[in-house]
Amino acid sequence: MDFQTLIEKRRTVRKYSPDTNVTKEQIQELIKAAQEAPSWKNTETGRYYCVLSEDKKLQIRQECLGYANNDSKTEYAALIVTTFVHNRAGFQTDGTPDNELGNGWGCYDLGLQNENLILKATELGLSTLIMGLRDADKIRELLSIPAEETIVSVIAVGKAGEEPSRPKRRELDEILHFF
Repeated sequence: MDFQTLIEKRRTVRKYSPDTNVTKEQIQELIKAAQEAPSWKNTETGRYYCVLSEDKKLQIRQECLGYANNDSKTEYAALIVTTFVHNRAGFQTDGTPDNELGNGWGCYDLGLQNENLILKATELGLSTLIMGLRDADKIRELLSIPAEETIVSVIAVGKAGEEPSRPKRRELDEILHFF
């Protein structure tokens, strides 16, 4: 599949099929793709906590994803918690920020990595849902995520149980400016 088709095919899915389990090997492929993204000074601060066990997925869904019905939207999906190590991307070795964005660069870099991850999922015939509404403190506790990592999102990964339509995009002249 060519790249333009791939990015146009990718959809956010809020219902997953019970017929397919995401494998450890598939998750490894997704994370390898994520690693290929650029990062500030090649700091590679993104971290991934992958939940494949049925018991742990249920616990995370019930205790951490109740917002916006994300608990029910992610049934039958694997869960990937995405974090970045703060105070590294966008910082000098002495800890001073390189510019006014500071830890914003860690979040930016993680976004680039996550885009690679979700596009790779699409290429593998999987679908995703990126969730920012989650109980980060509870996730940190349940998955023993270190305090120096900022929890950004939870990404559901699975076989789509629906086919969402492609939303209309803004016209280029609304978002693009030439000088």
